[in-house]
Formats: sequence, C-alpha cells, structure tokens
Amino acid sequence: MAAKKGNRLVITLECTEARKEGKTPSRYTTEKNKRNNTERLELKKYNPYLKRRTLHKEVK
Repeated sequence: MAAKKGNRLVITLECTEARKEGKTPSRYTTEKNKRNNTERLELKKYNPYLKRRTLHKEVK
C-alpha cells in the first residue's frame, strides 16, 4: 500500500492514570490533522484494565 500524502498523522494515545498506579496502560491509535492540531492530543477513553474512562495523552 502506498504512503498517503497530506496532513493527517497516525498517533498513539496512552493512558496516564494506569502508569501512576503501576498497572498496564491501555493504548489507542487514531489520526489527527497536524496542520489544525499542532499540540498533543488529550482524550478521555475507556481503560479496560481499570474499568473506567481515563485521560489518554498522545505519545511520540
């Protein structure tokens, strides 16, 4: 499959609360537009290990 040209990047979101508690952090992948959103993305997503919605931040 050929590489896409454009402004969209595939990014990884990792749970911040699980890392503090010493448990397995959940990870999600998504896309973002690097031209419109230059800062790191932060979303509330479900963590199945903690069984609740937690803050997930973009990792490089």
